[in-house]
Amino acid sequence: MNREAAWNLLCEFTQSEGLRKHGLAVEAVMRYFARRAGDDEDVWGIAGMLHDFDFEQNPTLETHAFAGARILRERGWPEAIARAVESHGDHTGVKRESAMEKTLFAVDELSGFVTACALVKPNKSIFEVDVPSVRKKMKDRAFARAVSREDIVNGAAQLGVDLDAHIAEVIEAMKGAAATLGLAGRQ
Repeated sequence: MNREAAWNLLCEFTQSEGLRKHGLAVEAVMRYFARRAGDDEDVWGIAGMLHDFDFEQNPTLETHAFAGARILRERGWPEAIARAVESHGDHTGVKRESAMEKTLFAVDELSGFVTACALVKPNKSIFEVDVPSVRKKMKDRAFARAVSREDIVNGAAQLGVDLDAHIAEVIEAMKGAAATLGLAGRQ
């Protein structure tokens, strides 16, 4: 298990550049939170990168995450990563137990939403995104309508953190990967 193998697995199952970038965004945020928790950055990052790797081929609530976890197990990936993938959405009914699993749920939708917020900024830059702008966009149900605001709020609550502070940390984590995510802004 290493980052290169995780990237190859993501690319094997995911053709969409947007979904690949989402995996990279969640990876960056998970690594940030792993460092803060004093935990294994590689394991957390790989779980973040792979959490939606099965989505293109299994886009329904009946199959998404279940198929991914099964593939990971069949290919010998660590159970901690398979469980994180399997528990990252409420639709699976798999209870989130570890700090990594809870964090993955808490940053998944929010990372996507913050990305959307950056892409509508004049320079398409994460460096232009702040907490008030994210909170304002959260009230606009037409903006990034596929993103669950409920999951964003519940994710912070399940971590026991203030929502604004959580949003700020996700923004900060994504700034560290801005170039990779295509969110460094136009020059």
